[in-house]
Amino acid sequence: MDATSPLPVIAVTLVAYATCAAIRRLGPPLPSANRFETIDGLRGYLALFVFLHHACIWYFYVRTGQWRVPPSHLYTHLGQSGVAVFFMITGLLFYAKVLDAATRPIDWTRLYVGRLLRLAPLYFATIALVLLLVMHASHWTLHEPVAKLASNTARWLTFTVLGSPDINRLSGTGLLTAGVTWSLPYEWFFYLALPVIALLAGRRAPWPALVLSLVSLLGLLKWQPVLLHLCAFGGGMAAAVLVRQQAFVALCRHRLTSCVVVGLLAAVVVLFPNAYTPSAMLLLACAFVLIAGGCAVFGLLRLPTSRLLGEMTYSIYLLHGLMLFLAFQMLRAPDGARQLSAVAHWGTVLALTPVLVVACYGTFRCIEQPAMQKAGPLTAAIRSLAARAAGRDRLARP
Repeated sequence: MDATSPLPVIAVTLVAYATCAAIRRLGPPLPSANRFETIDGLRGYLALFVFLHHACIWYFYVRTGQWRVPPSHLYTHLGQSGVAVFFMITGLLFYAKVLDAATRPIDWTRLYVGRLLRLAPLYFATIALVLLLVMHASHWTLHEPVAKLASNTARWLTFTVLGSPDINRLSGTGLLTAGVTWSLPYEWFFYLALPVIALLAGRRAPWPALVLSLVSLLGLLKWQPVLLHLCAFGGGMAAAVLVRQQAFVALCRHRLTSCVVVGLLAAVVVLFPNAYTPSAMLLLACAFVLIAGGCAVFGLLRLPTSRLLGEMTYSIYLLHGLMLFLAFQMLRAPDGARQLSAVAHWGTVLALTPVLVVACYGTFRCIEQPAMQKAGPLTAAIRSLAARAAGRDRLARP
Protein backbone atom coordinates (compact mmCIF):
# COMPACT_ATOMS: atom_id res chain seq x y z
CA MET A 1 0.00 0.00 0.00
CA ASP A 2 1.24 3.49 -0.90
CA ALA A 3 1.63 6.01 1.95
CA THR A 4 -0.89 8.31 0.27
CA SER A 5 -3.51 5.66 -0.41
CA PRO A 6 -7.08 6.82 0.38
CA LEU A 7 -7.78 3.56 2.23
CA PRO A 8 -6.50 4.87 5.61
CA VAL A 9 -8.94 7.79 5.34
CA ILE A 10 -11.84 5.34 5.10
CA ALA A 11 -10.48 3.03 7.80
CA VAL A 12 -9.71 5.78 10.33
CA THR A 13 -13.09 7.44 9.77
CA LEU A 14 -14.92 4.14 10.29
CA VAL A 15 -12.96 3.33 13.47
CA ALA A 16 -13.57 6.84 14.84
CA TYR A 17 -17.28 6.52 14.05
CA ALA A 18 -17.50 3.08 15.69
CA THR A 19 -15.70 4.37 18.80
CA CYS A 20 -18.09 7.32 18.96
CA ALA A 21 -21.08 5.02 18.56
CA ALA A 22 -19.89 2.94 21.53
CA ILE A 23 -19.37 6.07 23.65
CA ARG A 24 -22.84 7.34 22.73
CA ARG A 25 -24.46 4.15 24.03
CA LEU A 26 -22.60 4.43 27.33
CA GLY A 27 -22.64 8.19 27.83
CA PRO A 28 -25.35 10.75 28.57
CA PRO A 29 -27.78 11.79 25.81
CA LEU A 30 -26.77 14.48 23.35
CA PRO A 31 -28.20 17.98 23.74
CA SER A 32 -31.04 18.89 21.40
CA ALA A 33 -30.02 19.72 17.85
CA ASN A 34 -29.75 23.43 17.04
CA ARG A 35 -30.57 25.34 13.87
CA PHE A 36 -27.23 24.32 12.30
CA GLU A 37 -27.50 20.59 12.96
CA THR A 38 -25.54 19.65 9.84
CA ILE A 39 -22.67 21.91 10.92
CA ASP A 40 -22.57 20.10 14.28
CA GLY A 41 -22.24 16.86 12.36
CA LEU A 42 -19.57 18.25 10.04
CA ARG A 43 -17.10 19.64 12.59
CA GLY A 44 -15.89 16.34 14.03
CA TYR A 45 -15.06 14.94 10.60
CA LEU A 46 -13.08 18.08 9.77
CA ALA A 47 -10.97 17.64 12.91
CA LEU A 48 -10.49 13.97 12.06
CA PHE A 49 -9.36 14.93 8.56
CA VAL A 50 -6.78 17.35 10.00
CA PHE A 51 -5.52 14.41 12.11
CA LEU A 52 -5.17 12.31 8.95
CA HIS A 53 -3.40 15.18 7.16
CA HIS A 54 -0.77 15.37 9.90
CA ALA A 55 -0.49 11.60 10.20
CA CYS A 56 0.49 11.52 6.52
CA ILE A 57 2.96 14.37 7.02
CA TRP A 58 4.61 12.39 9.83
CA TYR A 59 5.27 9.48 7.46
CA PHE A 60 7.42 11.69 5.26
CA TYR A 61 8.82 13.84 8.07
CA VAL A 62 10.58 10.94 9.83
CA ARG A 63 12.21 10.04 6.51
CA THR A 64 13.20 13.48 5.24
CA GLY A 65 13.30 15.71 8.33
CA GLN A 66 11.13 18.24 6.45
CA TRP A 67 7.66 19.21 7.69
CA ARG A 68 5.75 19.95 4.51
CA VAL A 69 2.39 19.17 2.91
CA PRO A 70 2.05 15.56 1.70
CA PRO A 71 2.70 14.72 -1.97
CA SER A 72 -1.01 14.04 -2.39
CA HIS A 73 -3.90 16.31 -3.31
CA LEU A 74 -6.23 14.35 -1.01
CA TYR A 75 -4.08 14.47 2.12
CA THR A 76 -3.16 18.11 1.51
CA HIS A 77 -6.82 19.12 1.28
CA LEU A 78 -7.79 17.09 4.34
CA GLY A 79 -5.80 19.61 6.36
CA GLN A 80 -5.89 22.85 4.40
CA SER A 81 -9.48 22.66 3.23
CA GLY A 82 -10.50 21.32 6.63
CA VAL A 83 -9.17 24.43 8.40
CA ALA A 84 -10.66 26.71 5.72
CA VAL A 85 -14.08 25.20 6.41
CA PHE A 86 -13.50 25.69 10.16
CA PHE A 87 -13.07 29.40 9.41
CA MET A 88 -16.29 29.32 7.39
CA ILE A 89 -18.11 27.74 10.34
CA THR A 90 -16.91 30.56 12.60
CA GLY A 91 -18.03 33.15 10.05
CA LEU A 92 -21.44 31.49 9.76
CA LEU A 93 -22.17 31.09 13.47
CA PHE A 94 -21.06 34.52 14.60
CA TYR A 95 -22.32 36.56 11.67
CA ALA A 96 -25.66 34.83 12.24
CA LYS A 97 -25.59 36.34 15.76
CA VAL A 98 -24.95 39.76 14.22
CA LEU A 99 -27.91 39.35 11.85
CA ASP A 100 -30.12 38.09 14.68
CA ALA A 101 -29.22 41.21 16.68
CA ALA A 102 -31.94 43.08 14.76
CA THR A 103 -34.45 41.45 17.12
CA ARG A 104 -32.20 39.91 19.78
CA PRO A 105 -29.34 42.25 20.78
CA ILE A 106 -25.95 40.67 21.35
CA ASP A 107 -24.75 40.41 24.93
CA TRP A 108 -21.15 41.34 24.13
CA THR A 109 -19.85 40.60 27.63
CA ARG A 110 -21.40 37.13 27.57
CA LEU A 111 -20.09 36.52 24.04
CA TYR A 112 -16.47 37.24 24.94
CA VAL A 113 -16.61 35.49 28.30
CA GLY A 114 -18.09 32.50 26.50
CA ARG A 115 -15.37 32.51 23.84
CA LEU A 116 -12.63 32.74 26.47
CA LEU A 117 -14.08 29.87 28.49
CA ARG A 118 -14.65 27.86 25.33
CA LEU A 119 -11.10 28.12 24.03
CA ALA A 120 -8.73 28.92 26.89
CA PRO A 121 -9.03 26.04 29.42
CA LEU A 122 -8.27 23.23 26.99
CA TYR A 123 -5.68 25.35 25.19
CA PHE A 124 -3.80 26.08 28.42
CA ALA A 125 -4.02 22.40 29.39
CA THR A 126 -2.52 21.54 25.99
CA ILE A 127 0.33 24.01 26.51
CA ALA A 128 0.97 22.43 29.93
CA LEU A 129 1.33 19.05 28.18
CA VAL A 130 3.64 20.65 25.60
CA LEU A 131 5.85 21.97 28.42
CA LEU A 132 5.98 18.52 30.04
CA LEU A 133 7.01 16.93 26.75
CA VAL A 134 9.57 19.65 26.11
CA MET A 135 11.18 19.11 29.51
CA HIS A 136 11.10 15.34 29.07
CA ALA A 137 12.75 15.65 25.65
CA SER A 138 15.30 18.01 27.26
CA HIS A 139 16.04 15.43 29.99
CA TRP A 140 14.66 17.90 32.54
CA THR A 141 17.60 20.23 31.98
CA LEU A 142 17.33 23.97 31.32
CA HIS A 143 18.98 24.95 28.04
CA GLU A 144 18.05 28.64 28.21
CA PRO A 145 17.69 31.23 30.99
CA VAL A 146 14.51 31.02 33.06
CA ALA A 147 13.47 34.49 31.85
CA LYS A 148 13.76 33.38 28.22
CA LEU A 149 11.87 30.16 28.96
CA ALA A 150 9.08 32.17 30.61
CA SER A 151 9.00 34.69 27.75
CA ASN A 152 8.72 32.03 25.06
CA THR A 153 6.05 30.16 27.01
CA ALA A 154 4.10 33.41 27.47
CA ARG A 155 4.07 33.92 23.69
CA TRP A 156 2.46 30.50 23.30
CA LEU A 157 -0.14 31.45 25.93
CA THR A 158 -1.34 34.32 23.72
CA PHE A 159 -2.83 31.64 21.42
CA THR A 160 0.40 32.19 19.42
CA VAL A 161 -0.67 35.68 18.34
CA LEU A 162 2.85 36.70 19.41
CA GLY A 163 4.40 33.61 17.85
CA SER A 164 5.21 30.02 18.77
CA PRO A 165 8.96 29.99 19.40
CA ASP A 166 10.99 26.96 20.40
CA ILE A 167 10.83 26.37 24.14
CA ASN A 168 13.99 25.48 26.07
CA ARG A 169 15.78 25.47 22.70
CA LEU A 170 13.97 22.30 21.65
CA SER A 171 14.06 22.55 17.89
CA GLY A 172 10.66 22.19 16.31
CA THR A 173 8.61 22.69 19.48
CA GLY A 174 5.64 23.53 17.28
CA LEU A 175 5.62 19.98 15.91
CA LEU A 176 4.35 18.74 19.27
CA THR A 177 0.97 20.21 18.36
CA ALA A 178 1.48 19.54 14.64
CA GLY A 179 1.48 23.32 14.23
CA VAL A 180 -2.32 23.60 14.51
CA THR A 181 -2.18 26.67 16.76
CA TRP A 182 -1.54 28.92 13.72
CA SER A 183 -5.30 29.10 13.09
CA LEU A 184 -6.26 30.34 16.56
CA PRO A 185 -5.12 33.97 16.08
CA TYR A 186 -7.38 34.19 13.02
CA GLU A 187 -10.30 32.99 15.14
CA TRP A 188 -9.59 35.56 17.87
CA PHE A 189 -9.14 38.42 15.41
CA PHE A 190 -12.52 37.57 13.89
CA TYR A 191 -14.23 37.48 17.29
CA LEU A 192 -12.72 40.84 18.20
CA ALA A 193 -13.71 42.34 14.84
CA LEU A 194 -17.39 41.46 15.39
CA PRO A 195 -18.45 44.83 16.91
CA VAL A 196 -17.18 46.68 13.82
CA ILE A 197 -18.78 44.05 11.57
CA ALA A 198 -22.03 44.54 13.49
CA LEU A 199 -21.84 48.29 13.03
CA LEU A 200 -21.29 47.88 9.28
CA ALA A 201 -24.31 45.55 9.18
CA GLY A 202 -26.49 48.24 10.77
CA ARG A 203 -26.47 46.75 14.27
CA ARG A 204 -25.53 48.49 17.48
CA ALA A 205 -22.48 47.76 19.59
CA PRO A 206 -21.34 49.50 22.81
CA TRP A 207 -18.43 51.90 22.44
CA PRO A 208 -15.99 49.88 24.62
CA ALA A 209 -16.52 46.89 22.32
CA LEU A 210 -16.05 49.09 19.24
CA VAL A 211 -12.81 50.54 20.62
CA LEU A 212 -11.53 47.02 21.36
CA SER A 213 -12.58 45.95 17.87
CA LEU A 214 -10.78 48.83 16.15
CA VAL A 215 -7.61 48.19 18.14
CA SER A 216 -7.84 44.52 17.17
CA LEU A 217 -8.20 45.38 13.49
CA LEU A 218 -5.13 47.60 13.66
CA GLY A 219 -3.28 44.73 15.30
CA LEU A 220 -4.47 42.43 12.52
CA LEU A 221 -3.02 44.75 9.87
CA LYS A 222 0.32 44.76 11.67
CA TRP A 223 0.15 40.99 12.07
CA GLN A 224 -0.15 40.67 8.26
CA PRO A 225 -2.70 37.85 7.82
CA VAL A 226 -3.06 35.71 4.72
CA LEU A 227 -5.93 37.24 2.74
CA LEU A 228 -7.40 33.91 1.61
CA HIS A 229 -7.83 32.80 5.23
CA LEU A 230 -9.87 35.95 5.85
CA CYS A 231 -11.89 35.21 2.72
CA ALA A 232 -12.87 31.87 4.27
CA PHE A 233 -14.63 33.75 7.08
CA GLY A 234 -16.39 35.72 4.37
CA GLY A 235 -17.69 32.46 2.88
CA GLY A 236 -19.24 31.63 6.24
CA MET A 237 -20.80 35.09 6.48
CA ALA A 238 -22.33 34.62 3.04
CA ALA A 239 -23.79 31.33 4.24
CA ALA A 240 -25.33 33.12 7.26
CA VAL A 241 -27.23 35.37 4.82
CA LEU A 242 -28.29 32.61 2.42
CA VAL A 243 -29.63 30.21 5.07
CA ARG A 244 -32.23 32.82 6.01
CA GLN A 245 -33.90 32.34 2.64
CA GLN A 246 -36.52 29.59 2.71
CA ALA A 247 -36.14 28.84 -1.00
CA PHE A 248 -32.40 28.29 -0.53
CA VAL A 249 -32.97 26.01 2.48
CA ALA A 250 -35.48 23.97 0.48
CA LEU A 251 -32.90 23.60 -2.30
CA CYS A 252 -30.24 22.47 0.17
CA ARG A 253 -32.51 19.77 1.56
CA HIS A 254 -33.23 18.27 -1.86
CA ARG A 255 -31.91 14.72 -2.17
CA LEU A 256 -29.74 15.60 -5.20
CA THR A 257 -27.89 18.34 -3.28
CA SER A 258 -25.76 15.72 -1.52
CA CYS A 259 -24.45 14.66 -4.94
CA VAL A 260 -23.64 18.29 -5.74
CA VAL A 261 -21.72 18.72 -2.47
CA VAL A 262 -19.71 15.54 -3.03
CA GLY A 263 -19.03 16.63 -6.61
CA LEU A 264 -17.81 20.06 -5.51
CA LEU A 265 -15.48 18.57 -2.89
CA ALA A 266 -14.17 16.00 -5.38
CA ALA A 267 -13.49 18.80 -7.87
CA VAL A 268 -11.51 20.73 -5.25
CA VAL A 269 -9.32 17.69 -4.53
CA VAL A 270 -8.80 16.67 -8.16
CA LEU A 271 -8.33 20.09 -9.74
CA PHE A 272 -6.25 21.94 -7.14
CA PRO A 273 -3.01 20.83 -5.44
CA ASN A 274 -3.90 22.89 -2.36
CA ALA A 275 -6.72 24.97 -0.91
CA TYR A 276 -4.93 28.31 -1.16
CA THR A 277 -6.27 29.53 -4.49
CA PRO A 278 -9.36 31.71 -5.02
CA SER A 279 -10.99 29.07 -7.22
CA ALA A 280 -10.50 26.26 -4.70
CA MET A 281 -11.80 28.48 -1.89
CA LEU A 282 -14.86 29.43 -3.95
CA LEU A 283 -15.76 25.78 -4.61
CA LEU A 284 -15.27 24.97 -0.92
CA ALA A 285 -17.53 27.87 0.02
CA CYS A 286 -20.21 26.65 -2.41
CA ALA A 287 -20.15 23.19 -0.81
CA PHE A 288 -20.19 24.74 2.64
CA VAL A 289 -23.21 26.98 2.09
CA LEU A 290 -25.20 23.97 0.88
CA ILE A 291 -24.30 22.05 4.05
CA ALA A 292 -25.08 25.09 6.20
CA GLY A 293 -28.47 25.30 4.51
CA GLY A 294 -29.32 21.77 5.59
CA CYS A 295 -27.65 19.33 3.18
CA ALA A 296 -26.72 16.38 5.39
CA VAL A 297 -24.60 14.56 2.73
CA PHE A 298 -26.85 11.51 2.37
CA GLY A 299 -27.97 11.86 6.00
CA LEU A 300 -24.49 11.35 7.49
CA LEU A 301 -24.21 14.76 9.14
CA ARG A 302 -27.51 14.43 11.01
CA LEU A 303 -26.66 11.11 12.64
CA PRO A 304 -26.33 11.35 16.46
CA THR A 305 -22.91 9.70 16.33
CA SER A 306 -21.68 12.35 13.89
CA ARG A 307 -22.98 15.05 16.21
CA LEU A 308 -21.20 13.45 19.18
CA LEU A 309 -17.95 13.43 17.22
CA GLY A 310 -18.62 17.11 16.55
CA GLU A 311 -18.72 17.78 20.29
CA MET A 312 -15.08 16.64 20.48
CA THR A 313 -13.88 18.82 17.60
CA TYR A 314 -11.71 21.24 19.57
CA SER A 315 -10.12 18.47 21.62
CA ILE A 316 -9.30 16.41 18.53
CA TYR A 317 -7.91 19.49 16.81
CA LEU A 318 -5.61 20.46 19.68
CA LEU A 319 -4.57 17.05 21.02
CA HIS A 320 -4.00 14.90 17.94
CA GLY A 321 -0.58 16.45 17.33
CA LEU A 322 0.60 15.46 20.79
CA MET A 323 -0.54 11.88 20.23
CA LEU A 324 1.20 11.66 16.86
CA PHE A 325 4.37 13.06 18.43
CA LEU A 326 4.23 10.46 21.19
CA ALA A 327 3.57 7.66 18.70
CA PHE A 328 6.28 8.48 16.18
CA GLN A 329 8.88 10.54 18.03
CA MET A 330 8.93 9.20 21.57
CA LEU A 331 7.27 5.80 21.86
CA ARG A 332 8.92 4.78 18.62
CA ALA A 333 12.36 6.34 18.31
CA PRO A 334 12.78 8.29 15.06
CA ASP A 335 14.84 5.49 13.55
CA GLY A 336 12.14 2.98 14.40
CA ALA A 337 9.41 5.15 12.90
CA ARG A 338 11.54 5.64 9.79
CA GLN A 339 11.72 1.88 9.25
CA LEU A 340 7.95 1.38 9.36
CA SER A 341 6.33 0.38 6.10
CA ALA A 342 3.37 2.40 4.89
CA VAL A 343 1.06 -0.36 6.12
CA ALA A 344 2.69 -0.38 9.58
CA HIS A 345 2.60 3.42 9.76
CA TRP A 346 -1.10 3.60 9.01
CA GLY A 347 -1.71 0.59 11.26
CA THR A 348 -0.21 2.64 14.09
CA VAL A 349 -2.46 5.58 13.21
CA LEU A 350 -5.48 3.29 13.07
CA ALA A 351 -4.65 1.88 16.52
CA LEU A 352 -4.22 5.44 17.80
CA THR A 353 -7.66 6.53 16.54
CA PRO A 354 -9.88 5.02 19.29
CA VAL A 355 -7.40 6.22 21.92
CA LEU A 356 -7.65 9.74 20.51
CA VAL A 357 -11.46 9.68 20.38
CA VAL A 358 -11.83 8.34 23.94
CA ALA A 359 -9.25 10.80 25.31
CA CYS A 360 -10.95 13.70 23.54
CA TYR A 361 -14.34 12.68 24.85
CA GLY A 362 -12.76 12.76 28.31
CA THR A 363 -11.25 16.22 27.83
CA PHE A 364 -14.54 17.51 26.42
CA ARG A 365 -16.51 16.24 29.41
CA CYS A 366 -13.92 17.16 32.07
CA ILE A 367 -12.44 20.42 30.73
CA GLU A 368 -14.42 21.95 27.88
CA GLN A 369 -17.99 21.34 29.01
CA PRO A 370 -17.56 22.42 32.67
CA ALA A 371 -15.81 25.61 31.54
CA MET A 372 -18.58 26.46 29.05
CA GLN A 373 -21.20 26.00 31.78
CA LYS A 374 -19.50 28.73 33.82
CA ALA A 375 -20.03 31.41 31.15
CA GLY A 376 -23.33 32.60 32.62
CA PRO A 377 -22.21 32.79 36.27
CA LEU A 378 -18.91 34.46 35.34
CA THR A 379 -20.71 37.04 33.19
CA ALA A 380 -23.06 37.80 36.06
CA ALA A 381 -20.12 38.14 38.46
CA ILE A 382 -18.35 40.57 36.11
CA ARG A 383 -21.49 42.67 35.81
CA SER A 384 -21.93 42.69 39.59
CA LEU A 385 -18.35 43.86 40.12
CA ALA A 386 -18.75 46.55 37.46
CA ALA A 387 -21.98 47.77 39.05
CA ARG A 388 -20.37 47.93 42.49
CA ALA A 389 -17.37 49.79 41.11
CA ALA A 390 -19.68 52.29 39.38
CA GLY A 391 -21.62 52.74 42.61
CA ARG A 392 -18.47 53.46 44.60
CA ASP A 393 -17.37 55.93 41.91
CA ARG A 394 -20.67 57.83 42.18
CA LEU A 395 -20.41 57.96 45.98
CA ALA A 396 -16.85 59.24 45.77
CA ARG A 397 -17.83 62.20 43.57
CA PRO A 398 -18.31 65.53 45.44
